[in-house]
Amino acid sequence: MFALLAQAADQQQSPFGAFGLLVPAALFFVIFYFIVMRPQARQQNVHKTFLEKLGKGDEVITSGGVVGRVDRVAGDLVFVEVANNVKLRVLKAQISGAYRAAEEKAAAEEPAKK
Repeated sequence: MFALLAQAADQQQSPFGAFGLLVPAALFFVIFYFIVMRPQARQQNVHKTFLEKLGKGDEVITSGGVVGRVDRVAGDLVFVEVANNVKLRVLKAQISGAYRAAEEKAAAEEPAKK
């Protein structure tokens, strides 16, 4: 009886051996890399270069949703003017990106659609 069980176990093994599981795992990793990891790394690099080039007069939006114009940059601090003579100290890491009004976004998208 044990001989029959051993024979059945031998017949169920994959002809590829251990490589049978390695190929789908490698394929999954490659797909995951191109769909998730690579675009995210590219987006992080774009944001990093934006923060490095940040200068006086740029309109920015913070991660808290505050919109203002950069007054000056001092190390890792950014002084954002939100109204006349009202300046906020914001960490550079908390700047989400450049601010564009709704009219500017619509105008920029119109030529792209044509």
